[in-house]
Amino acid sequence: MGKYEELAREIVRNVGGRENVSSLTHCITRLRFKLKDEGRANDDVLKKMEGVVTVMKSGGQYQVVIGNHVPEVYADVLPLLGMDESGTDHKEDDAPSGSLFNRAIDAISGIFQPILGIMAACGMVKGLNALFVAIGLYEDTCGGYLVLNAVGDGLFHFLPLFLGYTAAKKFQLKQMVGLVIGAIMCYPAIQGSALSAGGEALYTLFGGTMFESEVYTTFFGIPMIAMDYTGSVIPVIFVVYFASRCEKFFSKFIPDLVKFFFVPMLTLVVAIPAGFLVIGPVATFGSTLIAQAVITVRNFSPLLAGAIVGATWQILVIFGLHWGFIPVYINNIMTYGYDNVMMPFFACTFATSAVVLGILVKTKDKKLKEMALPNFISGIFGVTEPAIYGILLPLKKPFIISCIAGCIGGGFYGAFNFRKFMMGGMGIFEFPAMIDPKDGSLDNLAVAIAGVFLTMLIAFVATIIFYKEDTQAALSAAPADGGAGMAGQNDNTKENHTADSGKLVKRLEIASPIRGKVIKQADMKDEAFGSGALGKGVAVQPAEGKVYAPADGVISAFFPTLHAIGITTDSGAELLIHVGLDTVQLNGEGYKAAVSEGDRVKKGQLLLEFDIGLIESRGFSTETPVLVTNADDYLDVVETSAEFVSQGEELLKILN
Repeated sequence: MGKYEELAREIVRNVGGRENVSSLTHCITRLRFKLKDEGRANDDVLKKMEGVVTVMKSGGQYQVVIGNHVPEVYADVLPLLGMDESGTDHKEDDAPSGSLFNRAIDAISGIFQPILGIMAACGMVKGLNALFVAIGLYEDTCGGYLVLNAVGDGLFHFLPLFLGYTAAKKFQLKQMVGLVIGAIMCYPAIQGSALSAGGEALYTLFGGTMFESEVYTTFFGIPMIAMDYTGSVIPVIFVVYFASRCEKFFSKFIPDLVKFFFVPMLTLVVAIPAGFLVIGPVATFGSTLIAQAVITVRNFSPLLAGAIVGATWQILVIFGLHWGFIPVYINNIMTYGYDNVMMPFFACTFATSAVVLGILVKTKDKKLKEMALPNFISGIFGVTEPAIYGILLPLKKPFIISCIAGCIGGGFYGAFNFRKFMMGGMGIFEFPAMIDPKDGSLDNLAVAIAGVFLTMLIAFVATIIFYKEDTQAALSAAPADGGAGMAGQNDNTKENHTADSGKLVKRLEIASPIRGKVIKQADMKDEAFGSGALGKGVAVQPAEGKVYAPADGVISAFFPTLHAIGITTDSGAELLIHVGLDTVQLNGEGYKAAVSEGDRVKKGQLLLEFDIGLIESRGFSTETPVLVTNADDYLDVVETSAEFVSQGEELLKILN
C-alpha cells in the first residue's frame, strides 16, 4: 500500500464496502465506481472527507472526485477491493468498442508494447555478441559467448510465454492462464521437431501446396499437424483470445465455490487442443501466407517496395498504424531468419534526425534551438516521436523533407536487399543486429551504414536549402479561425505595472484551445469543475471538434481515453482541458489524438479532434472546462469577458 492507504480504506468503507463495488476505473481527477447499490454509499461522509473534493453521480457511475493525485489513490484502493490493475470484473459489456480495424491495431499495440523495451535490450546483447565474434574478440564456442547468447536469445526462443501473458492482459484473460498457454506451446515433447523424430509420418495433409504438412500423431484420432511454436508470434495470440472467450463462458455457470480452479482447468482443456488442432495451424498458415505475399510484392521491385516503406513509415507512426506491421516484421525474422520487407523504415529514423540537425544549424530562434538538440540526440538513438510531433509536423515543410529523404533511403535499402537478422535495438544500437550470424559477414552492415549517410546527407542538405525561418514565425503565431496571429511573436508572457501598487506583475496569456461559447466557472454543469476545487478557469461549449495548444509547453498528461489533456506551459502554468463531461465512459470512441503524453507542443498546434455529434448522441455534454490547476501559485486567474471566442484568442489571464 502507498501513502494514501488510510484515505483508500475510508473511501472503500463509505462506498458500501468491497462487496458493494462491481468495478472501478479512474479518469484524470476522479475515481469512478460502479456500485451494486448506490443507496449504501455515505455521500455526506465522503464529501467532508479530507482528500476528497466532492462526490458526483452520473452515467451510472458513483464518482469520488480526488484531484491530480487520483492515480495514487486508485492504486491503493484496488488491493482493498481484491481487483487487478484493470479494476474490473471483466464482464461482457466491457468489450472494446470501435471499428474492427481500430480494435485490431489497439490489440497489437497492447500486446507488443509491454515487451518492446526488453526485446530491444535482449536484441542488443545478441547483436553485440555476434559483432564481437565477427571481429575476433572471442570464439562462438567459449563460455562467455554461450552465456551472452542465452541472455540475447532467451526471450525470442520462449516468445510465446511473453506474448501469452501480454495477450491475456489485453483480452481480459487471467494473466497466469495466458502464461501457461505460452509455456504449453513451447513444451518440447509436442514441437514438430520432437514429433518427427519419432519415425515416419502417418500421412501428409495439403500435399503439393505451400501448406503441405506431415502428421506424426493424432489427438484421439484427430490429426495433429507437426509444428514448432517456439519463437512464433501469431498462433499464441489467437489461442489466448479463444481461451479468453472460454473463460468468460465457463465463469457464467461454474459455482463460485469451485470456480477458482475449475474455470482455468476447463479453459485449458478446451483451448489447448483447439489451439494445436485448428487455431495454431491456421494461424501459422496465415502468417506464412502474409509473409509470402509481402515478399512477392517486394520481389516485383525491391527498390519501389523499399521506397514506399520509407516514404510512408512516419505517416503510419503519426496515426499509430505502424503497430499493424510489427507482427509482419517479427514473423519474417522468426520464419526466415531476417527481415528485408519492413527494414527500409530504418532510413526514416535518420532522415528525421538529419532534418532536425538542419533546423538546429539554420534557425535563429532560441527556443527552437533548445528543442532541436535533444530531439536530434533522441532521434539518433531511435526515438523520433518527440521530433515528429514537436518540430517537424508543426513546421510542415521539414516533415515533408524527412518523408522524401526516408523514401530515397528506403529505396536504396530495398535495392541492396538490406536485412536485419535479429530483433532488438533502436537507432544506432540496431547496427549489430545487421551482421549475418551465419558467416559473420559485415557486407549487410556496410549497406546499413551507407544508407544512413545517404539519407542523412539528403535530409540535411534539403533542410538547409528549403527550410525558411519565416515558416517558424508562422508556427509561432496563434491562428484564430484562419485570421492573423501574433506576427511571429513567440512569447506568451507580458509585463504590466499594476495601477494600485506599482509592482511589476507578469501577465500570462492563455489562448482558447477551442472555438465556441464561453461558460463562466460558476455556471458549469459539473459541480467538481464549477466549484473551483480542481482549478480556476472557464468552460467552452465547442462549435467545432478540434482542440489546439493554448500555449507553448509539454503534454504532461494525456488520459488513455483521450478526453482529458494536461499541459505544463513554459511559464509554469498547469492546464487541464477536459473535453466533455463524463466522456471517460466513451473509452476513446469519437476522439482522435494528434500528440502524445510527453510531447512538446507549440501554441496553436492541433492536439485532439473529437466528434461532437457522436458524443452528444450518446447523451454526454461537450462542455469543455479549461482550468489552471495550480491557480493557487498565482495572484489571480482572470477569465475573458467575451461571450464567444475563436481558437487562439485570449481566454484567461494569469497574474503572477
